[in-house]
Amino acid sequence: MKERILKRADELKSELLRLSHDIHANPETSFEEFRAAAWQKELLEKHGFTVEAPFCGMETAFRAVKKSGKPGPVVAFLSEYDALNGLGHACGHNIIAASSVGAGLALASVLDETGGEVQVIGTPAEEGGGGKVFMVERGAFDGVDFALMMHPSTKNIIGRGGLAAQGVRVEYRGRSAHSATPDKGINALTSLIALFNGIDTLRQVWPNSAKINGIITKGGSASNIIPELAEALFTVRASTKKELVAMFADLQRVADAAARLTGAEVVVDGEPVYAERYSNSVMGEAFKRNMETLGEPMEYPDPKERVGSSDVGNVSLEIPTIHEYLAIADPSVAGHTAEFREASLSPRGDDVVLLAAKGLALTGWDLLTDERLRKAAKAEYLEKAAPYKS
Repeated sequence: MKERILKRADELKSELLRLSHDIHANPETSFEEFRAAAWQKELLEKHGFTVEAPFCGMETAFRAVKKSGKPGPVVAFLSEYDALNGLGHACGHNIIAASSVGAGLALASVLDETGGEVQVIGTPAEEGGGGKVFMVERGAFDGVDFALMMHPSTKNIIGRGGLAAQGVRVEYRGRSAHSATPDKGINALTSLIALFNGIDTLRQVWPNSAKINGIITKGGSASNIIPELAEALFTVRASTKKELVAMFADLQRVADAAARLTGAEVVVDGEPVYAERYSNSVMGEAFKRNMETLGEPMEYPDPKERVGSSDVGNVSLEIPTIHEYLAIADPSVAGHTAEFREASLSPRGDDVVLLAAKGLALTGWDLLTDERLRKAAKAEYLEKAAPYKS
C-alpha cells in the first residue's frame, strides 16, 4: 500500500510542481493569498476532495476533506502559502503548499483500504497575522486527530521546537509645536524613546530566553517641529505563551509610564500570540523512518541552536503535531533572503516538494493503520503539550 502511495505521488508530480511554481511567481502576503488558495482548491477538487472555502471566517483559508466511509482517525496536512512583503516566497511557503496538497492527494488514494479521513487545511497569514491562531480559536481542528506539515530549511531536521512570539505596535500621540517653544507641545517621540530605555531595564528581570526587538516607524517629520505622533513596532519572544503574556503586561506598564512623563496618550496593540511549539516525537520518528527509506537522512536539532516562531505552535497545543524540516539550500543561506527565495524554485526545491509529499503521506498512512503509533503519539501530547494549553 505504501508503494501505491509513492506511485500516486509520482503521478501527481507535474501538477504539484506547477502549483509550487505558480504560487512562487505570484507572491501574496498575509490574508491576501486569493490565487494561491484558489489554485489549491481547484487541484484538490479535481481529485475528489470536498473543499470548504472560505473557512473559519477567512477568505483565503480552506478545508479540503476526503472521507473513506469507514471509521478511523482524521489526519490533516497543513498548508501555508503567504509570502513575505517585499521578498516574495523567501520562506518557501510555495513548497509547503504543494507538498501538503500532494500528501493529501497521495494518501487519499488508499483511503478506502485504511478507513478514516484525510484533510488538507489551508492556513493563511503565517508570516504575520496568525491565521492558525484564529483557526484554533474558531474550531478548525476540532475532530482532527493529527496534524502534519514540512517546512523548507537548510538542514533535514525533526523535532525542532519554537518560541512563543507576539508582534506589538505602540503609538504615542502628543501635541505639535515649534521647536523654539517646546513647552507648548507634547513630544510623542520623547515618550517613545523613554519606552525603549524602559525596555532595556526590563531585560534584566525577564527570563534569559526572552527576546525583544523594535523599530521606530514614525518619529516626526522635521527636526524643528515637536512630534505629535510617534510609533514603534516590536517583536517579543519567550519560551512559553505564559511567559510572553507576562512580558506583554510589563511592556504595557512601561509604555503607560513613558506616556505620563510627557503627558502623551498611548495605545498598545498586541497581535495574536504565536504559542511555543511542541513537536510530537512519536510522529517525528515515523516521519524520519519514512524519509530515510526515500534516501533522505534526518537529524535532530542542536539544543543550543536558536529557533524561530510559527503559529503552528498553537496547533501543537491542541493536537499531536509535527512541523519537520527538509533542506533546499546550503546552511550558509539564511531564510527570509533573496537567496532562499531562489532556492524555493530551484531543482532541489522541486525535489523537496515531491519528497515531502511522499514522506508526509507515508507518515499519514502509519497513523491511519497503526493503533499503537496513534496511542503513543496521543500519550506524548497529553504529557508534554496539553498541560500548556490555555
